[in-house]
Amino acid sequence: MAVADVFDIQKNKVAQVELNDAVFGAEVNEAVIYDVVKMQLAARRSGTADTKTRSDVSGGGKKPWRQKGTGRARSGSSRSPIWRKGGTVFGPHPRDYAYSVPKKIRRKALISALSMKFKDKKMVILKDFPMEKISTKVFQNVVDLFDFKKALFVLDDNNDVLLKSSRNIQNVKMIRSEGINVYDIMNCEHIILLEPSVKKIEGALLV
Repeated sequence: MAVADVFDIQKNKVAQVELNDAVFGAEVNEAVIYDVVKMQLAARRSGTADTKTRSDVSGGGKKPWRQKGTGRARSGSSRSPIWRKGGTVFGPHPRDYAYSVPKKIRRKALISALSMKFKDKKMVILKDFPMEKISTKVFQNVVDLFDFKKALFVLDDNNDVLLKSSRNIQNVKMIRSEGINVYDIMNCEHIILLEPSVKKIEGALLV
């Protein structure tokens, strides 16, 4: 098993923790990471784009001219798609872009993303994050001390003090271990795990 250092919020090494190689030391599969990130982004699309077909455009109820005898091409509506102010052909309509990939692929992608961060030394484990009251300044000082540019904090439980202390800080996101996902991991530079969340993540991915 790999061993990782555990720090306090003063950046002092206070302990070490063993990491399961099946979760944090696995072979990185970039293809499955791509597939799952693509799935997550597709699910986030609003799908509200809409265009008007010839039946939706106002007007055009009257036949522009008689069928025969004018020397012109026959026409039944001034809202034909080939006419100015006509309807749109094959335009977008509201739809759901979401789709799913197999559960095994999602699990493999999450393990690959975690392993990639660990191998690239972009994963930091904190013993805890003690804060008695909400303070954006205190939280920002910790972020600056570790030089986190774009950080994802993974908590083991709900912590309103941490959540409210970090919500006004740019490029910092807080999630619980149950909500950890491939897109958020790949979208950050550093992932910061509170020590209790490590075992929760391993327990969820090794079932």
